[in-house]
Amino acid sequence: MTAATTATIVIEPVRITIKVKAPIDHAFEVFTAGLTRWWPANHGIGNRPIEKVLMEPRLGGRWLEFAEDGTQTVVATIIHWEPPHRVVLLWQVNAQWKPDAAMKSEVDVRFTPDGADVTNVELVHHKFETLGAADGASMRKDVDGGWPGLLEKFALESERDKAGA
Repeated sequence: MTAATTATIVIEPVRITIKVKAPIDHAFEVFTAGLTRWWPANHGIGNRPIEKVLMEPRLGGRWLEFAEDGTQTVVATIIHWEPPHRVVLLWQVNAQWKPDAAMKSEVDVRFTPDGADVTNVELVHHKFETLGAADGASMRKDVDGGWPGLLEKFALESERDKAGA
């Protein structure tokens, strides 16, 4: 009889870096407190239509969707809060794009100044293997296709609105 071997699966993280023409404090504020301004209302996991999307700006805060019917859906929980340099979210969404508190992939977003009026933003979505091999691979494929466009919308909003910073 041979012993069964268990292999640990590792799914490559999704890494995206974008240059935002806005000061670091402003870029962080738009990404976190200004989520409704740049997150598309049709990218929700809860009931639709979505009225607003927001992050509670603190450690343990939640990324919430509020539907027009009054329901709230938790998308993520903030597990690291270091304004204006970093926010890490425990992404609580399954591979079928439904809310699921058992899901544990992470979105780590770092903000680094590049002079006074430019910020480099690096987003790493990782730990897909916590969803299992098939679901993790599916989620990775989906977010690899989604995050780049979403970060472009974030950058445009940050740059458009930086006069108000």
